[in-house]
Amino acid sequence: MIKFYLLVVFNAFASAVSQILLNVSARKAHRGKLYEYLNPWVIASYGILFCVLALNVFAERYIPLKVAHAIAAVTYLFVALLSRLVFKEKITRRKALGLLLIIGGIAVFMLESPYLVSGE
Repeated sequence: MIKFYLLVVFNAFASAVSQILLNVSARKAHRGKLYEYLNPWVIASYGILFCVLALNVFAERYIPLKVAHAIAAVTYLFVALLSRLVFKEKITRRKALGLLLIIGGIAVFMLESPYLVSGE
């Protein structure tokens, strides 16, 4: 059962990577409007998102939907950390507070969730 929870966390990370790829593409100059949307960064990003979608559908067959979506909120944390690593973006106090609230919300939800205890 835990492997499906971990799959949702992996999907959240992959989704964050996809968002970073889109951001990389947006920061580049492109030859034309069409290439702005049809370049390797965007195509890879959407390929990753398609895989994330398929894996989420698979994982949500084995864990409750509300739990999967609560765990998936960790995507915000991954995006902030990857943005810091890739783009050297600062994590301001306001962003840090927001991330702590998200993590706290996930933790409270998971601690109150009978799904992890009962193995359903």
